[in-house]
Amino acid sequence: MMNNRRTIVLETDRLVFTTWDEGDRALAFALWGDHEVTKWTSGSEVLSEEEVEARLTQEIEREKQEGVQYWAIFQKNSDVFIGCCGLCPYNPEEKIYELGFLLTRDHWGQGYAQEAALAVVSYAFDKLEVDTLVAEHHPDNEAAYHILIKLGFEQMDERRDEATGNMQPFYRLKRNNTAR
Repeated sequence: MMNNRRTIVLETDRLVFTTWDEGDRALAFALWGDHEVTKWTSGSEVLSEEEVEARLTQEIEREKQEGVQYWAIFQKNSDVFIGCCGLCPYNPEEKIYELGFLLTRDHWGQGYAQEAALAVVSYAFDKLEVDTLVAEHHPDNEAAYHILIKLGFEQMDERRDEATGNMQPFYRLKRNNTAR
């Protein structure tokens, strides 16, 4: 059912993860152009058209350079775009990557973020042989907190997020501590 131009990276029971490409501008705007979504990740009220395009380009380049990105995710049975979830190098020399997920508003509260994050955690540890994953979230994002705790992440400290200026909880998950 998935468009032939898409490169599928991962699948779960309900989700398909694909790489972003230049034809995904409308999807990028549906996600990063929604102020209710980006209030959790951005210091500005809403991302400009240029900022959304820069974010899309950043994801495409990260996949080319690093072999990972915050992959676009779709419902498997309908091809409906629901957001992104994936990895970003944090300290690749020490095999440490950052887990991130962000869903479109229509798909909050349906278990997709946890399902996607669990798949990416397994992919990171089993396929990429990552040693440690880190993650952080906006201090008011209780959904992200619950997902990270269910996955076995432990809060280490708080760190200032460059984008928002907020002090945010910072988590770590080592390969042998995963909840699967």
